[in-house]
Amino acid sequence: MFMLYICHCFSGGFFKREGRLKDHEVLICRLIDRPLRPTMLKGFYHETQILSWVLSYDGLHSPDSLAVTAAGIALALSEVPNTKVIAGVRVGLVDNKFIVNPTTKEMEESKLDLLLAGTDSAIFMIEGYCNFLPEEKLLEAVQIGQDAVRTICNEVNALVKKCGKPKMLDAIKLPPPELYKHMEEIAGDELVKVLQIRNKVPRRKALQSLEEKVLSILTEKGYVSKDQSFGIPETVADLLEVEEEDEEVVVDGEVDEGDVHIKPNGRKSSPSLFSEVDVKLVFKEVTSKFLRRRIVEGGKRSDGRTPEGIRPIDSSCGLLPRAHGSALFTRGETQSLAVVTLGDKQMAQRVDNLVDEEEFKRFYLQYSFPPSCVGEVGRIGAPSRREIGHGMLAERALEPILPSENDFPYTVRVESTITESNGSSSMASVCGGCLALQDAGVPVKCMIAGIAMGMVLDTEEFGGDGTPLILSDITGSEDASGDMDFKVAGNEDGVTAFQMDIKVGGITLPVMRTALLQARDGRKHILAEMLKCSPSPSKRLSKYAPLIHVMKVNPEKVNIIIGSGGKKVKSIIEETGVEAIDTQDDGIVKITAKDMSSIEKSISIISQLTMVPAVGDIYKNCEIKSVAPYGVFVEIAPGHEGLCHISELSSNWLPKAEDAFKVGDRVDVKLIEVNGKGQLRLSRKALLPEATSEKSSAEQQARDLTEGNTEQSKDKSRATKFVNPTKVDSVEDAPLSKKKAYKRLTSSARDGPKNSSTTVSSIASKDENSLVNGEAKIG
Repeated sequence: MFMLYICHCFSGGFFKREGRLKDHEVLICRLIDRPLRPTMLKGFYHETQILSWVLSYDGLHSPDSLAVTAAGIALALSEVPNTKVIAGVRVGLVDNKFIVNPTTKEMEESKLDLLLAGTDSAIFMIEGYCNFLPEEKLLEAVQIGQDAVRTICNEVNALVKKCGKPKMLDAIKLPPPELYKHMEEIAGDELVKVLQIRNKVPRRKALQSLEEKVLSILTEKGYVSKDQSFGIPETVADLLEVEEEDEEVVVDGEVDEGDVHIKPNGRKSSPSLFSEVDVKLVFKEVTSKFLRRRIVEGGKRSDGRTPEGIRPIDSSCGLLPRAHGSALFTRGETQSLAVVTLGDKQMAQRVDNLVDEEEFKRFYLQYSFPPSCVGEVGRIGAPSRREIGHGMLAERALEPILPSENDFPYTVRVESTITESNGSSSMASVCGGCLALQDAGVPVKCMIAGIAMGMVLDTEEFGGDGTPLILSDITGSEDASGDMDFKVAGNEDGVTAFQMDIKVGGITLPVMRTALLQARDGRKHILAEMLKCSPSPSKRLSKYAPLIHVMKVNPEKVNIIIGSGGKKVKSIIEETGVEAIDTQDDGIVKITAKDMSSIEKSISIISQLTMVPAVGDIYKNCEIKSVAPYGVFVEIAPGHEGLCHISELSSNWLPKAEDAFKVGDRVDVKLIEVNGKGQLRLSRKALLPEATSEKSSAEQQARDLTEGNTEQSKDKSRATKFVNPTKVDSVEDAPLSKKKAYKRLTSSARDGPKNSSTTVSSIASKDENSLVNGEAKIG
């Protein structure tokens, strides 16, 4: 058994001891395991465990590529028999230049994240993510990575010669060579017929039945060969009796006395019995051999396809009416049900890392592979290493097509549940996930598809010309019996994610180039079939998806929204019924709610809390907070009070303010002055009809007297004109920006609580407020 574990530094939270591995560590385990496994010699059954720790971290370089190399060195120096030294490197692309083992800072600007592992002569594993890089650029990166791996392997080989331990070659136990011959004699003819069954379930049942038959013969009854007859096995008594008898053979009528001769048929052939482990192992190898021979010799696969053929594709969207987005993607006997859920920042996934910085993922894909999808019964628990790895591959493949957070501030979660599996379910998750994103109204940049490629390397053994045979859209049996599993996702122009595992001695760049080009042709076909999706994606936000309003306030006012210990923001949420209010230090405020009325109420409160009063603004229905002999103090917005002097309270003379007004009364006022201390001077008289009429008459007289002085006339008019109410609560009346795929919405104070004051001037700029519309525009 070959096991691998990896642990990272100290865990966070209350439990200061490592527990179950996190997804990041699990993914690194897979990176280490995948290139090492093919180098392990067959027949070595000793349990082997590799432990990898990060004992020291410089904060500059990611430790995963170093972990691959360290594990390869440890295995090479040990007694474990393996074929080649393995090393790993990361390759980045910054400013159109490739960098080997770049720093984490450089990777932030890199257009490529490629991790490659192999030997000094061949590639065993690659995993990479990029932003629609062409195939030739990827091959160039692989070549640079292979050169770096070769340099490391040469140094390690020198170290192994000096310090390496002798390999445990005597521990290798292979099945008896004659077992392979017996297996082909017993099952060969039936294997040819069984491998022609197109459907997976009947073919698997036929193979299981044939395996049980072979096990019965070779482990219980015994088998020699077809051309030798055998009867009942001899007992110990029979053998002893033969040895004690002096058998005489008469030749030409004469007796040769003194000689003991054994009759030619005196002993019976003893059938050979084999262990169950050896029989199962050989049955699997012989089945793979016959499958590969059928593909190479006949040019046809089990389901009748040519090497370049793609299985039938069918897809549909909108299956789940309450889900924000859903799609069912079927390719042959592989099917993925993808569901998209939209949420606010609170739904983002928090990720632990070595540098102890908070990292939140606003997009994540979770892949589930239940036992039922392959017709089995099993426990459902925590996701397996395989599920985590496949989910990450699909997630990184879809990530480049997502809009930026500024354009689409939702957290996006994709769940891919495999309902049937026979072939690459991770690539089915890519296709289904892309359709589900569109169905949820996510404005993706383009459509992408994924395909899995396979290979038969030693074609000359099966009658071919020796050229490796590349297979498109491989099934499960072709994956198990083939020499390569190469998954590629992207569109017609480039690649977004790729992952390759080699099960033999590695492949060369020319073979990889052939596989990449054939994969591109396969993706074109799949994308064309995805466009035939019926029903097609709705490409609009579901009515069940939350609404998110984005507004901009003065960064210095953010703390006012939050309040002491978050009390203010909690009170706003309770009062308006919104789901969440998220504030940022740069003044961005995101309001999440189920309906528009709740958003408008919260906008009104936040706008009043963060408003910056401007001379000329008019505030209606404002409450008088206190009365003094010289005037009244009026609250125009929460936290904003101003003095309305007794001379500005009425058109007529008032001896005392308390004669006409009391605390709690509501008045309409206009801001006429803000002094150097920030104190507000208000006027009620400026809004009274008599005052307005008098001012209009005075303005007319001034215009008549100063007819030639236009600028002076404009200044006087601007100083005395009434500010008309601005309608800010209509989404339809707001302008639509060409740069963003959502509607604009200006803050509204008019729809706030009845007992609160309202400004009728524009509080916030229209360009700083937006309600996400969520229309998916492809391309």
